[in-house]
Amino acid sequence: MDVDEIQSIIEANVPESTATVTRPRGPDDDDHYAATVVSPAFEGDTIVEQHERVYDALGEHMTTDIHAIELTTRTPDED
Repeated sequence: MDVDEIQSIIEANVPESTATVTRPRGPDDDDHYAATVVSPAFEGDTIVEQHERVYDALGEHMTTDIHAIELTTRTPDED
């Protein structure tokens, strides 16, 4: 799975989100990712709830294509 696919899935499933996805260990690491996701939908959510929204958005990819993802989440006001 490439970073653009992950970004598209997150942005399609977390309302009004902007996602930036990278491979922090380098381009040859196929299953470790990092994502920064900014969305007004996170307003009032705890960090755990924000991360759960992203995990839910990624669905089955979290068990089949993505071994690990480091998340940074925030609202636009926190950006």
